[in-house]
Amino acid sequence: MNRTIAVALATLICTLGAEAQSRGETRRPERVRPGISVLLDEQIGLVQNRRVALLTNQTGIDEHGTSDIELLMQDSRARKARVQLVALFAPEHGVRGTEDHPDVDDEKDARSGLIVHSLYRMGTIAPPDSLLRGVEVLVVDLQDSGARTWTYIGVMLYAIRAGARLHIPVVVLDRPNPITGTRLEGPMLDSVLADDADPVPGRRGKAHAIYTIPLRHGMTMGELALLFNGELSLQADLRVVPVRGWKRAQWFDETKLPWVRPSPNLPSLKSMLMFPGTVMFEGTNLSVGRGTGEPFQRVGAPWLKSREVVDLLRERLLPGVKFEAERFTPNNPTDHKHPGVTVPGLRIIVTDRDAVSPTRVGAALLWAIAKTSGDSLTFRQPRFDELFGSTAAREAILRGDDPDSVLDQQLPLVLAWRDRMKRYQLYR
Repeated sequence: MNRTIAVALATLICTLGAEAQSRGETRRPERVRPGISVLLDEQIGLVQNRRVALLTNQTGIDEHGTSDIELLMQDSRARKARVQLVALFAPEHGVRGTEDHPDVDDEKDARSGLIVHSLYRMGTIAPPDSLLRGVEVLVVDLQDSGARTWTYIGVMLYAIRAGARLHIPVVVLDRPNPITGTRLEGPMLDSVLADDADPVPGRRGKAHAIYTIPLRHGMTMGELALLFNGELSLQADLRVVPVRGWKRAQWFDETKLPWVRPSPNLPSLKSMLMFPGTVMFEGTNLSVGRGTGEPFQRVGAPWLKSREVVDLLRERLLPGVKFEAERFTPNNPTDHKHPGVTVPGLRIIVTDRDAVSPTRVGAALLWAIAKTSGDSLTFRQPRFDELFGSTAAREAILRGDDPDSVLDQQLPLVLAWRDRMKRYQLYR
């Protein structure tokens, strides 16, 4: 079969009704309100007269840009309901989303006077039982990226498990999947690589690789919370407060919600779209553009034969994307890859976001780089495989197998996931 047709077919198979009806819905968008607004307007009883712990960061805002912390402490609806915010927790990158290093410290929130307890030390950790004593409800509000490797998914799971263990109700305030809830792409995370267990002293958790889902999973944080509670038998007293007005086919910029970068290295929706396709290269000696204005939209290294790689990629006629050879300089990159060195690289330019398959772009990149610079490409294992999702898929691509054919082998697993996730879907 023609490669372009095969890729288009695979993309079509892994969409959830993103055809004419959904596209028509996005032309007439309703007003989108995130879970925090719905909580205050419609479901305030979940936190009324309760001592509340809140796990959030800079993405926890309403449609006007007001933070959850301020809303739960000062908004008239919360004050009338006698909501008591008594504890704050923050995930990787801290409560303001500016930290990009291990062992993020606790800090004091100036407005509330509360200590923000960091849940990112040498890795993501669960909310400690000692800090949940006296808490009557645990609220989680974090923006997802749409990719399996997002550590906010892991910290949410750990928080739900803590709530179940201590018999504390957990409320997840939902937000849109920024790269749509209609497109699913493998690889699936191999069960051998997955680990949903909480971290314990002497053993880190795998917040980036917790469950066997596709690399681009097509769910929201709230839907994932329901899935974990059901599939992992957490038995938590869990409530998800949904987004109002969001349709699965909508991209984040179509919601008209304020854009806040969810981490220091995802400054734009374009970077977020390509994140599932290039995040695995964090586990190599390639720069993914940290320290530049377009992280995850480019890769490079001193040894990269970028023009040869671009030539190979152009021959593949991947839909919705084009490639350009370039040179770029990572300035103070937080991954410490090639700081201050101008390296040969390539830039990924999305020409049609509805047609592009980021994970197929990533697989093609791996194939082309291995063919042209295989002796120079090195991997940090098991990091690469945990991000990509499949040791077997990596090995097949490195030995020269066609990357589209390798990902096509994942399609039955992705389709099975599509069918399983439907029972947890909150949106059409």
